[in-house]
Amino acid sequence: MRQSALLGVSALVLAACAAPQETAAPTDSPDVAPAEAVTPVQADPAGRVALFGDLHVHTGQSFDAFISNVRATPDDAYRFAKGEALRIEAGYDIQLNSGPLDFLAVTDHGEYMGIMQVMATPGSALSQTAFAKSVFGPEAENPGQSFQNVGLTIVSGEEIEEIYDREVIDSSWARAIDAANRHYEPGKFTTFAGYEFTAMTPVVESETPAAANLHRNVIFRGAAPDRLFSTLDSTNPEDLWAWMDTQRAEGREVMSIPHNSNASNGEMFALATYEGGALTADYATTRMRNEPVMEITQIKGTSEVHPSLSPNDEWADFELYETFIGSAAKSSPHDGDYARNALVRGLALQGEAGFNPFKFGFIGSSDTHIGAGPFIEEKFWGKFPADGASPEARHSVPPDGARTWDVPEVEINGPIPVGPNDMRRLLAAGQYSASGLAGVWADENTREGVFDAIRRKETFGTSGPRLKVRMFAGYGMDDDLLGDPDLVSKAYAGGVPQGGELAASEDAPAILAWAMRDPDSYPLQRLQVVKVWTDAANAAHETVYDVACSSGTPDPETHRCADNGASVNLTDCSTEDGTGAAEIKALWRDPAFDPAERAAYYVRVLENPSCRWSSWDAARNGTPPNPDMPATIQERAWTSPVWYNPD
Repeated sequence: MRQSALLGVSALVLAACAAPQETAAPTDSPDVAPAEAVTPVQADPAGRVALFGDLHVHTGQSFDAFISNVRATPDDAYRFAKGEALRIEAGYDIQLNSGPLDFLAVTDHGEYMGIMQVMATPGSALSQTAFAKSVFGPEAENPGQSFQNVGLTIVSGEEIEEIYDREVIDSSWARAIDAANRHYEPGKFTTFAGYEFTAMTPVVESETPAAANLHRNVIFRGAAPDRLFSTLDSTNPEDLWAWMDTQRAEGREVMSIPHNSNASNGEMFALATYEGGALTADYATTRMRNEPVMEITQIKGTSEVHPSLSPNDEWADFELYETFIGSAAKSSPHDGDYARNALVRGLALQGEAGFNPFKFGFIGSSDTHIGAGPFIEEKFWGKFPADGASPEARHSVPPDGARTWDVPEVEINGPIPVGPNDMRRLLAAGQYSASGLAGVWADENTREGVFDAIRRKETFGTSGPRLKVRMFAGYGMDDDLLGDPDLVSKAYAGGVPQGGELAASEDAPAILAWAMRDPDSYPLQRLQVVKVWTDAANAAHETVYDVACSSGTPDPETHRCADNGASVNLTDCSTEDGTGAAEIKALWRDPAFDPAERAAYYVRVLENPSCRWSSWDAARNGTPPNPDMPATIQERAWTSPVWYNPD
């Protein structure tokens, strides 16, 4: 059973994560609450702490959330993240079970931000438009089609002039900034002004209407401008980067974070520019300056890897999302869709042309559209009110009170309605994940501390649990380091942390991989190092090594852990821990290291198997799990990579 309170896992961890003392509040964030106790910037990086947050949260200010009956505000989202209960539109209260998050950004869609709310307000100028009456009026004939028209303009970049009111958008953006500033408590709870740049391109080869995802979340370190830049300004993410460079030149530090590359139709990490031009060194520098990390996991699945692209990775089939966003059209995996393939693409470009536009770190976040991320499998409340309303709505129990899954498949023909009963969204509900969280190793819990940790890629993503995972790589780390009470200090002194780069050497680097359990989740099963590299012919390769096991030492031939005896009872979701561990770590050297080959390494840690949210629903209903959904899950976390450069 899960525990109800956080527990320390070792004196070593506690020493590395000790909370320092008070200092002054930062000066570049206007109208913020004074800090009661603010952690100072650490002169010694060994004092960095693991912080958890969500940088992808939607509220009723997003057009698609509001049309789905979501009325949560940015204030609601921040209060939920700080540990308060939230009444959601599905009709019940939700609350974090592991205590408050450390940081949060509300990232409503920049396109038409707040427009739907004003359209639905009687007496407003927008409520009198023909478009508003077609969506919200008592005589609305086809609200679904009207709503789809809004989505089409985000793809085309051509706004609906009748409802495109920049004053409304600007005032909604101002409210978002104000909420972030009011809820910021330096040293305790960090907030960022942010929004989503919702870029999409048509999938012309699809018979069912579909669009490829090129969405980014735009996050400001402190001060934010009065007017945001959305796809209704330009659909080209490269124009977003140019705008961000302008913001930076004016003193406003900012980054953008790509998400759901798994639904990008190969475009997120393509080998060409948005307009189809050749990649250049300037493109790579610009992209890495503006996009240091990517979102590796969230509600709409995980973008690390796909089994068809990595058939030798036994754990590659984790929380796959295999339709295009907002469509029933099935997507096909491309190398440009997944983080692992993009990493090796970057290495190949470095070898061919001398630059790498895909040298990114990893975070997770939720993409909730109700103001509250569903991080816990046992208490999954969905992405929208419709799929959060009931297990039947999210297809985790048989329909119409049936006790088995021997029921006919539901056929949906004709126009798909949009709103609280949007069946298109419900068709995807079974693919939704109770995921994810962003993790950072930061000097302090402030805007500067968290943002700068992301900037240097000292980050990790988790599929929901608050797993702590850490990686160092270097040439000056001895085999006795694991038992050293000054492990962290010596690891920083003798190597680089996740997100760093290694210079050329004839010796294989030592990689310190270290993971600590979330006491409110399940024990750890195995710790892995994933390696991607290019050979002398610039051909791509990858492999996965188990480097530490709860069940003993990895097999030296297969590099795999033995079965640790963990099991799941699907009738009630009870588990047996086997030899599952609270903490596992290893100092590992690559047995196939070639000093002439470019490589990237990252750490992945897996928990013991447990029930997926859909199986929790089924167990409570007394029915079998849906055979079309995974019955169990191995929650996990991923560190940002470390890169090895031979020249």
